[in-house]
Amino acid sequence: MYIDEGPSAPLSAIGRAMNDFAGGAASGRFAVNERGGEALLSAIRNMATWVDSQRGRLRALEQEPLLGSSNNAQAMKPFMQKVAVDNQGFLTQLVHFRESLVKAEEGIKQAMANYRQTDESEAVRY
Repeated sequence: MYIDEGPSAPLSAIGRAMNDFAGGAASGRFAVNERGGEALLSAIRNMATWVDSQRGRLRALEQEPLLGSSNNAQAMKPFMQKVAVDNQGFLTQLVHFRESLVKAEEGIKQAMANYRQTDESEAVRY
């Protein structure tokens, strides 16, 4: 479950999770074999490609929606725009998510290197 700590939080929950993930890989706390790592990297890259391809289309959410001139429409317009772009908004979180994919890729690459290093050092023992 995502719990937002507000605009004063230094990193979003997504950012903290990816920093922890990359840090764990960098410190050698886990390893991933080549096949598993490539599958994870493929999924990460596919998601990054999708996010990048949607950015232009999703920019429309930054605009005030065309809901008409009724009282309800006038009340909803700024709310809908805020939901998209404020500190906790969809587009803001999507940008954080995209940045976290870079960290995830770094972590997987490091975990793959950890696996190779462990495999090589164990092979020497035998």
